[in-house]
Amino acid sequence: MSLPLRTSSLDPVQIPGWRWQPFLDTAVTAMASLQPKAYPIEERFLQKEGSTGSKAKPIPVTTATWACSTEKLRQVRCACVEAGGAASVLNFVINPSCRFDLPFFGADLVTLPNGHLLALDLQPVNKTDPDHTSPVWERLMPLFEHWRAELPDGGPIPDEAQPYFSPAFLWTRIPLGEEGDALIERVIRPAFTDYLQLYLALVEEAEPVDDDRAGLLLSGQKRYTAYRSEKDPARGMLTRFYGSEWTESYIHGVLFDL
Repeated sequence: MSLPLRTSSLDPVQIPGWRWQPFLDTAVTAMASLQPKAYPIEERFLQKEGSTGSKAKPIPVTTATWACSTEKLRQVRCACVEAGGAASVLNFVINPSCRFDLPFFGADLVTLPNGHLLALDLQPVNKTDPDHTSPVWERLMPLFEHWRAELPDGGPIPDEAQPYFSPAFLWTRIPLGEEGDALIERVIRPAFTDYLQLYLALVEEAEPVDDDRAGLLLSGQKRYTAYRSEKDPARGMLTRFYGSEWTESYIHGVLFDL
């Protein structure tokens, strides 16, 4: 089923059969209290149709983007991919303004033919700065400990990625089928809501910082954005769907545009 192109990034994304629709709906509803405004995105990135699989049995692919901004949040965006049995993805990132001492919010919910890869975190701008991390982690760690006990561990992350994740990085791999579906409903959905609600509480409480602090935060945000754009795991998948030119423009011009 082909969807009409959207002209505003605040219009709700609705993709038939998309597994992660309830998570995006939760996020959009939660953001409403912050009085968001549309974040500018080129029309060619708002929604993209394609196909994967064989010529005899092509699988339709839809990639859509929802995005907004607020006074304290430079860019809030969700990349949504639905490709039937080939892939179903929600990549939701909140990028704070450097004028406020806030972490990033990151959620990656990915279904592939061999299972679900699920990650949640409030990611530090500068992991070595206790003034930046302590107020967050002391409130985040109890949530992490609660939900981690309900999930299998996702395994180690590369050393080069360590600076960009908090100690409360909730990361799991779970199987397809009834067992995985049950864990998503019983654990991942409420964990997503808990992490997001804490993040929005931090946003509500955040006060403006001075120019020197804003400059340090901006430098940290640029390091994070550069790392994420270079190492984006969706690059290969999107390139197969849409080609390299569109994919690189999407990664650098929309997903990690700082």
